[in-house]
Amino acid sequence: MTKADDAQKIWIGNDHGGYELKRKIITFLEERGVEFEDVGSDSGEIVRYPHYAVRVAKAVSDGEAERGILICSTGIGMSIIANKFERVRAALCTSTYMGRLTRAHNDSNILCLGGKITGEFEALDILDAWLRTEYDGGRHDISLELIAEAEDNLSDNSAWEPSEEFFQDPTR
Repeated sequence: MTKADDAQKIWIGNDHGGYELKRKIITFLEERGVEFEDVGSDSGEIVRYPHYAVRVAKAVSDGEAERGILICSTGIGMSIIANKFERVRAALCTSTYMGRLTRAHNDSNILCLGGKITGEFEALDILDAWLRTEYDGGRHDISLELIAEAEDNLSDNSAWEPSEEFFQDPTR
């Protein structure tokens, strides 16, 4: 398998709060023939979620993985740390509608789920929608370009201010 093939794998990270849901997600992915790399906790024993979030977010940020899934008790902590990485658009989703729209409108590349707040069937529906939905592009490209611009400025510790064009055109 080539490096490009490896990038097509979905990386999965979880802490203790996401362990049980991860097991269900792995079965779901295996049944559909989706390749994955499991870099999460292997038990329900207490661990710190940042260790696992960093592995997945770094792989996506570096282009080693195209997409990732992060699961903790609520999904909040995982999404916070994942979004610190360049080129990561991690989205915490609690409904199928959110899973579909975050792909279509935000081109999200990491799905965050709450293992203690989202039921198994809902979580799998969210995942299915997120996997099946393509990015719409078009008018959404403008927002992603602004996010990338902000990210470039913020990552070098300079303040970000939207370009003048942003203020002149309210649709931008």
